[in-house]
Amino acid sequence: MSMDKQLCASSFSTYPDKTDTFHFERTLIRSGYPCVAGVDEAGRGPLAGPVVAGCVVLPVDCDYTVFKDSKKLTPSRRRKLFDLLHTCGAKIGFAVVSPEEIDKINILQASLKAMALAVSHLSEQHGEGPDFLLIDGKFTAPVPLPQEALIKGESKSASIAAASIIAKVTRDKLMAEFHEQFPEYNFLKNKGYPTVDHRSAIRKYGPCPIHRRTFKGVREYLEQADPGATARQLGLW
Repeated sequence: MSMDKQLCASSFSTYPDKTDTFHFERTLIRSGYPCVAGVDEAGRGPLAGPVVAGCVVLPVDCDYTVFKDSKKLTPSRRRKLFDLLHTCGAKIGFAVVSPEEIDKINILQASLKAMALAVSHLSEQHGEGPDFLLIDGKFTAPVPLPQEALIKGESKSASIAAASIIAKVTRDKLMAEFHEQFPEYNFLKNKGYPTVDHRSAIRKYGPCPIHRRTFKGVREYLEQADPGATARQLGLW
């Protein structure tokens, strides 16, 4: 292993300043990876709607400190940062995997597929792709690139946090559109997550076309009509 690659590997075991959310990117750039992307997804846990992934390469001279875990931001702050990412010179890609595909290949594989597609989308949009990926979570993406999975990566890497903002805002916009088609489920408010009001609506109206038919909380209503008709999602990962 070369000196640069040894430095790169050691950067993930040595994290000297946990408030520095550009540490990994900076170290990787110095180790010979000039284009480092953060990758994250939104929509793993909902009962309805797609899973969406974002892929972001931040400019090295941007104020990376403003990009935080999307779950810890207000909706208005997320939208402002979403707009900032599109004007600050960041390279951005995203991808959407449908509820039908989630039911077909399971939520883990759908999330990883969305991540891989988001990386490809960034490459297509900008004519060149990243040469290292920082992935939120426990699993790496199915792409032939060097990468590192970081548990709770949104709080450790500004690039992953930026990707989480792209994924979350994009998905929320899609769920707002689905609300217009299926207002009885109140997707505008619950975004497809298993809230009390959402579960109540499923009981009352049954699942709609964007519900994940293999998820607990949805499949029971399909099994009542046709026992054994649906597979089962056994976990979110």
